[in-house]
Amino acid sequence: MKTIKIGSTNVNASAVGLGCMRISQMGEEQLAHYLDHCVSLGINFFDHADIYGDGECERIFGRALKKTSIKRSEIIIQSKCGIVPGKMYDMSREHIISSVDNILSRLQTEYLDFLLLHRPDALIEPEEVARAFDELKSSGKVRNFGVSNFRPMQIELLKRHLEGPLSVCQMQLSLPHSLMISQGLEANMTSSGAADRTGDIIDYCRLNGLTIQAWSPFSGRNGSFIEDNSGYPDLNWVLGELSGKYGVTKTTIAAAWILRHPANIQLLSGTTNFGRIADIAKATNIELSREEWYKLYLSAGHILP
Repeated sequence: MKTIKIGSTNVNASAVGLGCMRISQMGEEQLAHYLDHCVSLGINFFDHADIYGDGECERIFGRALKKTSIKRSEIIIQSKCGIVPGKMYDMSREHIISSVDNILSRLQTEYLDFLLLHRPDALIEPEEVARAFDELKSSGKVRNFGVSNFRPMQIELLKRHLEGPLSVCQMQLSLPHSLMISQGLEANMTSSGAADRTGDIIDYCRLNGLTIQAWSPFSGRNGSFIEDNSGYPDLNWVLGELSGKYGVTKTTIAAAWILRHPANIQLLSGTTNFGRIADIAKATNIELSREEWYKLYLSAGHILP
């Protein structure tokens, strides 16, 4: 398994991480076996959020981890906070501090390797976030920080008040959902892909040393774009062609497309399927050519001006 250094930290993480949004659907014994399986594949990074399963995903992870041979020091645990479902976003100091205390309790761990702010809060006060981060860092409860779904200027506003760096920006990215890529390639065009929806986040993160984490890496319209999704016949044809060439599955090729980008993107997969996570892990051993990368991009419905 290829590893990457997260942001400006000294943390070496697997290029493929497990997104834990769906693990509450698994039994405790099954999850323990699955975590051992992931670690055997070289996956050492596990991404949570306090709203996943209304906290149950963190609870079952904490219990299941105790039933494995995995040591806490061998894995990297990340969680996110700031969303009050159906009501508001809350980046107040009080909410961040209490969220972390609850996260740690559910996970049955003394610290988080990374804490991310889950969504931009229109009422965010960066000074309050800075106070919360300082307290969490000094207490040893959180070692590193980042954001999720933020635009560059929102990150800049936050950074102005922080003592330490931000290391992560988590964004949605898949072959069909490539807004942050298309807006750069279609620069100075009136085509729909040229619309600025992310604020040049890829270039910003590369310039400022943040690791982009790709969430929903296999999502398109109406679910996964792979296999039976009739909305992507050309893409599945090319995925099939390349999967035959490399002797892997379409899923592996779709993952390799994200990992091929020079921004050194970390892929977060939310699958709970033992075979599928093994297929995704294989992507770290495949280096698509430039021609293959663009062929996949075009087959997903994007254009080159």
